[in-house]
Amino acid sequence: MVDLNSQYQKIKTEIDTAIQQVIDTTAFINGPVVKEFAADLEKYLNVKHVIPCANGTDALQVAMMGLDLKAGDEVITTSFTFIATAEVIALLGLTPVLVDVDPDTFNIDPDSIRKAITPKTKAIVPVHLFGQSADMDSIMQIAKEHNLFVIEDACQAIGADFFAEDGTTSKAGTIGHVGCTSFFPSKNLGCYGDGGALFTNDDELAEAFRSIANHGMKVRYYHDKVGVNSRLDSIQAAVLKTKLPHLDEYSAARKKAADYYDAAFANNPKLKTPVRYEKSNHVFHQYTLQLSHVDRKGLQEHLAIKGIPAMIYYPVPLHMQVAYRDARYNEGDFPVTEALSHSVLSLPMHTELDEGQLKHITESVLEFVG
Repeated sequence: MVDLNSQYQKIKTEIDTAIQQVIDTTAFINGPVVKEFAADLEKYLNVKHVIPCANGTDALQVAMMGLDLKAGDEVITTSFTFIATAEVIALLGLTPVLVDVDPDTFNIDPDSIRKAITPKTKAIVPVHLFGQSADMDSIMQIAKEHNLFVIEDACQAIGADFFAEDGTTSKAGTIGHVGCTSFFPSKNLGCYGDGGALFTNDDELAEAFRSIANHGMKVRYYHDKVGVNSRLDSIQAAVLKTKLPHLDEYSAARKKAADYYDAAFANNPKLKTPVRYEKSNHVFHQYTLQLSHVDRKGLQEHLAIKGIPAMIYYPVPLHMQVAYRDARYNEGDFPVTEALSHSVLSLPMHTELDEGQLKHITESVLEFVG
C-alpha cells in the first residue's frame, strides 16, 4: 500500500545526516531538533503553536485533557473512522456520540451533528478522512451556536487546504480550537516510528497541552496538572524536519496517481471514484473506491494474486464494534456508514507509484470487474 523504501532512497543522504547528528549530540529526548521541527511546521501550517507528542492517539487524548472535558461529557464524532478517534473519548470517561457521514466525502455530516447535540455535549471531533477536509464552515458555525469545542482529527489530511466561505484558506487541523495529527510511517508526512502533534492558535491551550504532554509540568518537578508522558523523540523529529520540505511534492505525486486512477475507472458504472470536495483539496492519504455489484473479497483476492495489495478502511463501523456496542445504537442506524463499510476498497496510494505500476493496478481491477 506504501513504498517507504523508495521514498527513503531519494532523500537517503539528508535523512542519514539528520539522524547521525542526533546520535552525535546524544540529545535523544526534547533535543533542539524537536523545537526546530515544531517551528518549521508552525510556519508551514500558518498556526501559532505546534506541540509535538508521541503519536496521533496521544494528541487526541492530550487535546481532550487540555480542554478540561469531564467524565460524562458527550463528544460527537463519526462512526466511520479508525478506532483511535473514539478510543480516547472512552478512555477518559467521556461519552462518545456517534453520527453518520456524507456519502460522497465520507466525512462527518453536519446535519447529523446538529441532531445529536444535547445539554451534555461539549465537543465535536470531525475526522478529515482519507485526505480531505470535512465541512469546517458548517461545523464551526454549529460549535459557535452551542458553545462547543472543535477538535480536528487531521491524522490523514496534513497539508490539505480548506477553502472557507469567507474567502480564506486554512490548513486542515488549524481551524478548530485544536487540531491533531499522526506521523505514523505510512502517513503523508510520516516518521520512522511513532509520532504526533497538536496544533492551536490559542496561547493558553498551547501552554496546557505542552504541560499535559510532559507529566503536567511547566517547571521541572512541579506538577500543576495531571499529565501523561508523550514526547516526540529527537530522531523522529529529525526525520520529519527533513521530510517536511517535500510534503507538497509528496501531495502532488499522490494527486497525480489519483488522477490516473480516476481516468482509468471513469466510465465503469461498478466503480465510484473518490469525490473531490469543492471546499478542500484532496491529499489522498487513501484512494478509496466504492464498489457496486462487485464481489469485494473476490476482487481483493484477484489483486493479491497479481501482487497488488488492497485494503478495506473500515470493515466494521465504530457503532458495531464489540468494545463500543451501546444500547443507543442498532444496526441500520447509520445507513451511509454501514453501506460504505460493505462497499469500499482502497488501492495502493503513495508517492512512488509510477505509470507502469498504475497501469498494472488499474488493468487488474478492470479485468475482474469487467
